[in-house]
Amino acid sequence: MSDIHSTIEAVWRIESTRLIAGIARVSRDIGIAEELAQEALVAALEQWPEEGIPEKPAAWLMTAARRRAIDYLRRSRMLEQKHGEIAREFEFQQQRLSQALDQALDQVIDDDVLRLIFIACHPVLAVEGRVALTLRLICGLTTAEIARAFLVPEKTLGQRIFRAKRTLSEAHVPFETPRGDELRRRVESVLSVVYLIFNEGYTATSGEEWMRAALCDDALRLGRMLVELLLGESEVHGLLALMELQASRTAARRGRKGEAVLLLAQDRSLWDYAQIQRGMAALEHAQRLGGGAGNYALQAAIAACHARASTAEETDWERIVLLYDALLQISPSPIVALNRAVAVGMAQGPAAGLAALDGLAAESVLAGYHMLPSVRGDLLMKLGRFAEAREEIQRAITMTQNRREQELLMERLKQMPSCDARGQLCGC
Repeated sequence: MSDIHSTIEAVWRIESTRLIAGIARVSRDIGIAEELAQEALVAALEQWPEEGIPEKPAAWLMTAARRRAIDYLRRSRMLEQKHGEIAREFEFQQQRLSQALDQALDQVIDDDVLRLIFIACHPVLAVEGRVALTLRLICGLTTAEIARAFLVPEKTLGQRIFRAKRTLSEAHVPFETPRGDELRRRVESVLSVVYLIFNEGYTATSGEEWMRAALCDDALRLGRMLVELLLGESEVHGLLALMELQASRTAARRGRKGEAVLLLAQDRSLWDYAQIQRGMAALEHAQRLGGGAGNYALQAAIAACHARASTAEETDWERIVLLYDALLQISPSPIVALNRAVAVGMAQGPAAGLAALDGLAAESVLAGYHMLPSVRGDLLMKLGRFAEAREEIQRAITMTQNRREQELLMERLKQMPSCDARGQLCGC
């Protein structure tokens, strides 16, 4: 019985996106589409344990969903129209629905899935709604799984998804792929959602763990799907390159007890070099499409500099500074400027890095960001200004909500030489 349930769960994970997308194309309502797809899943849970797993489980689910969608369509039409008009309208809609679901069944990745992604990431939704709906509809995660990943109560997450669906319905968002300039604007929204998911997995905002690798995997799956769906969009390839290159370090980013290991201290033999090659190939593709100067492609180029260095000392920090300069030209932000200051500190020395960093002190966006005092403390420590460095790192500890990051910062404090009140080394 447990094997059958595991099979059902696996099939659902693989097929649910296409199932929902195929129904939504006709129902024009992703909430209804998800409900009908869930009904097909319930039918599988009831019938497969008794009748056995069908030879083509995906086709079985599609057929079950089709029947329920047709029943729903019949009921909704009966409420809306007179009986004399139902027959003609219903016959047309039934044929249309069957064709839509047959097409979804025949294709591994189809236009319906792309439309569903654009709807889940629609700008009419708040960012947290886009993230939750994308993980729910496209990645097939349960509400409980998404809530655990983002450390919010399941009820809160459920309400977030419900509000997102209601907003889409009330806004009458069309179930279609945007074109022209609108496509480019909407692609940017989609990519930002995918990268938000990846970043939350790569370095968790809060909680007990340094990473949530499953979220990185979900973001990578979305990125690979988007590359297949949007072959000519350079930034899609750029984002995939960035995620592949960063995710290649996953095994080296955590110690044996789950502790955080920063880039310069990582055992590079643990990096996934097959994944690095995939990332490099995606970056080259982005550049061939003329998108080498795009936001994600430039970030991927920075990650590639690290990937090419067999040791931390071989890193081309001067090139990284230049890449950050280019990134600031097209996407100016205090976070990018902060990362550039780190690179300047590595390329030109801690004094130059500190000078670049101090120019950001007035940025309100960084006021509550723990990395600002963390980086400043590191640069001050390299300059031998230990009393000031200790204050900055202690401030960073109070600002971060991730326990592993707190541990890392506290370890840095322990390793710092103690100082007297005037900032002089004791015993020297």
